[in-house]
Amino acid sequence: MELVERALAGDRRALGQLLRRVEDGTAEGREALRLLYPRSGRAHVVGVTGTPGSGKSTLVSQLALGLRQRQRTVAIVPVDPSSPLSGGALLGDRIRMQELAGDPGVFIKSMAAREALGGLAETTADVVAVLDAVGHDVIMIETVGVGQAEVDVVRTAHTTLVVLVPGLGDDIQAMKAGLLEVADLFVINKADREGADTLARQIRAMLALGAPMDRPPPILLTVATTGQGVEAVLAEIDAHWRYLVESSQLVRRAQEQARRRVLELARTALLARLSRQLGGSGLLEEQVAAVAARQLDPYTAAERLVEAVLPSP
Repeated sequence: MELVERALAGDRRALGQLLRRVEDGTAEGREALRLLYPRSGRAHVVGVTGTPGSGKSTLVSQLALGLRQRQRTVAIVPVDPSSPLSGGALLGDRIRMQELAGDPGVFIKSMAAREALGGLAETTADVVAVLDAVGHDVIMIETVGVGQAEVDVVRTAHTTLVVLVPGLGDDIQAMKAGLLEVADLFVINKADREGADTLARQIRAMLALGAPMDRPPPILLTVATTGQGVEAVLAEIDAHWRYLVESSQLVRRAQEQARRRVLELARTALLARLSRQLGGSGLLEEQVAAVAARQLDPYTAAERLVEAVLPSP
């Protein structure tokens, strides 16, 4: 496949075209993913999530600059809110990360969240696999800043950074969103503001109330606009990767992520088959009408639809 060969040879334009096809779920994109997937699995995937206004984009830019100084190639996948008209990303990656423009060792691919509610677009994992396969050392996913639905990043990332900021009620937000459970590293950004140390103590207190952890997440303070604390964050990201490798957690996480993805795609395929085979039969409308009239419960209706398409052996 020509686009795949060109992307593997370092053609950035071809890579962009390939990623667009993968993101759109076209037949060509799926064929490219089939060809490239065996080459993936080498990159360190870092998820950056957290509350709106916490400075995630600025922090990601600073981390990328630090990685480039270490001679590592970087791909950045900012998952942005979608335009209600076009379905495309509203925030421009080049606008937010101007300092990275022109660096051949950095590739930025914005994605629109569309209808996805978990902070990630549906095909984020596929885009990450392609970026991994073409040779990027580190892939950073920056999720939509939607607070309580941010936890899906753990399904794709090896290391998850939760970015908080003093003064926005982040302690309550973290508990609501379940961010405590997904964090491998807490970053309190804009730490020059009043309340940063208090927020760090609150996070430690909440972690102490939870179940014991093999590796409690470090809590670091940064001022991303100046680069303060960024080197310490990079050191902890590397330390977490070493922990994953040495403890065999990396293999376990890969298996868990693969299981989730396969089941997710299987559900999508089954629903598509159900829609195709029921189309025009009137059975779906009959069941919906019966449920709406309280003549039938929704579980029984669903079972009847499935039985019509996939009868029991």
